[in-house]
Amino acid sequence: MKITGKELRQKWLDFYTSKGHTDIGAVSLIGDGSTGVMFNVAGMQPLMPYLLGKPHPAGKRLCNVQGCVRTVDIDSVGDASHFTFFEMMGNWSLGDYFKKEKTAWTFELLTRVFGLDKEKLCTTVFAGNESAPRDEETASLLIGLGIKAEHVFYLPKEDNWWELEGTVGTPCGPDNEWFYPLDPEKKDPVFPEDYVEIGNDVYMQYKKTETGYEPLGRGNVDTGFGFDRMLLFLNGLSDGYMTDLFTGAIAKLEALSGKKYADGGENRRAMRIIADHTRTTLMLIGDRCGILPSNVGAGYILRRIMRRAIRYCRQLGIPSSAMCEVARVFIHEVYSEAYPLLREKESYILEEIEKEAARFEATLVTGMKEFEKCLQGIARKNEFMKKQDPAYIDETVIGGKQAFRLYDTYGFPLELTEELAAEHGLTVDRVGFEAAFKEHQERSRVLAKGEAKGGLESHSEMAIKYHTATHLLNAALKVVLSPDCNQRGSNITDERMRFDFNFERAMTPEEIKAVEDLVNEKIKEDIPVVFREMSLEEARKENFVGVFDSKYGDVVKTYTIGDFSKEMCGGPHVERTGVLGHFKIQKEQSSSAGVRRIKAVLE
Repeated sequence: MKITGKELRQKWLDFYTSKGHTDIGAVSLIGDGSTGVMFNVAGMQPLMPYLLGKPHPAGKRLCNVQGCVRTVDIDSVGDASHFTFFEMMGNWSLGDYFKKEKTAWTFELLTRVFGLDKEKLCTTVFAGNESAPRDEETASLLIGLGIKAEHVFYLPKEDNWWELEGTVGTPCGPDNEWFYPLDPEKKDPVFPEDYVEIGNDVYMQYKKTETGYEPLGRGNVDTGFGFDRMLLFLNGLSDGYMTDLFTGAIAKLEALSGKKYADGGENRRAMRIIADHTRTTLMLIGDRCGILPSNVGAGYILRRIMRRAIRYCRQLGIPSSAMCEVARVFIHEVYSEAYPLLREKESYILEEIEKEAARFEATLVTGMKEFEKCLQGIARKNEFMKKQDPAYIDETVIGGKQAFRLYDTYGFPLELTEELAAEHGLTVDRVGFEAAFKEHQERSRVLAKGEAKGGLESHSEMAIKYHTATHLLNAALKVVLSPDCNQRGSNITDERMRFDFNFERAMTPEEIKAVEDLVNEKIKEDIPVVFREMSLEEARKENFVGVFDSKYGDVVKTYTIGDFSKEMCGGPHVERTGVLGHFKIQKEQSSSAGVRRIKAVLE
């Protein structure tokens, strides 16, 4: 069955909505801090509170196609099957239907909608252990649907069981994985050597305890099918970069470089890395909670991805601006319907890519020279020591201080230095690097762990005043400039506040004064700052402003300042506006395309 990415996405959603599911759409790629990860790494991850028992506002039957970002195996990107951004097709039952309905629907989807041969389908189920029984129920249902009994395999816990490691009291249970031959035309393929996993259904029917498992009062279903893998599979391909998700980007790189993807080798690998990393870059910058490259937290991961792509642009013999050309292909030809926000933020995305490319290009040449000096220094040391002692074992480690210098002075992420070192048979002293980097790590610890609220770098009395002032500023901008003005980011210290907001032009001096006057008016009125917790639905009905919607759970914290400001916010605030002092805007300038930045102080 030949199918495009757009068609696959629609078939999945149409099938499950026809079964009474609500398409809940995708949430932000950026982790909200509740799960301890920087990015959403699985389709079910954002739904964990509901799988744990909270009612979902959209009901008990849900489906979507969710974007995910994983970088743990970034070094494998460049082969035919690894990506840093990918999508998961999911559907869920929150205490509604269970095994009978789900096995039937997955079977129907695979055989009738996707046209797979039921005679060749293979599945695996839980083999059972001392804590939970063999999953005979699922196996019986599968055989009853028409899957051959000899194609149902019982596997142990490590293969067919899902649970949250290190937790107690959480739902868990067996899963049913689905497989199909890599080559459907092959006679009598052998499982699992000749098969590929195409998806799985998890049946959360137990609760994890201190000593094992006990039956759960209600069972949940969590289904996950890899979008990119299924697209590859249904088109009979073995190269993930040959689906219509990537062919346009690859063609653009061929045109820019004059090289052919089909020729293979390092040029093919470089094209894959540039295409993958560019896609992930635009998805992270263009996300509704979009981030920018930086030296801490998620921004550091983004910077690493971007700089790795830029390095391979150089290897391919094309300028780093190629990332922008490739990004345009993804935005207009691949994801314009599924991710419309990318088109809205196109200028902003491309401008930020250009900025980071310019920053890195400025130091890359000299940084590479510095790296070469490291190599030469190691070679000279080895040569000298060999003359002194023929039994001397060659040094193969780049020192931590040298690696930190490459990072601090030339902008090389540690991983880039490690990657370059590996190409020369060397390693990097990570312990030494971390020691040299310790002071920097301490400064960024709060932000990297997500402990700072609302852009605060500390929770001092002055920083809390500035944080409350951002609420007044946000409200004043809506009055003076446009109701559509919204916060796009903030950074607060004990000395000043920085506030980013969407607006297409520079503010006039008259507008700046009007905003200042309005904020100071509300400060003089000494208005109480009222805190309340409420449901997210209630907060929206009462028109509270939520800057980053997807960060909020079912119960949200809200702060009201008279009838002037109503915001959902997690950060600390003063009790009354009168303690803030005099608000003064020091500078208004461009932050990026369509985003302005105000720097202000409380005097």
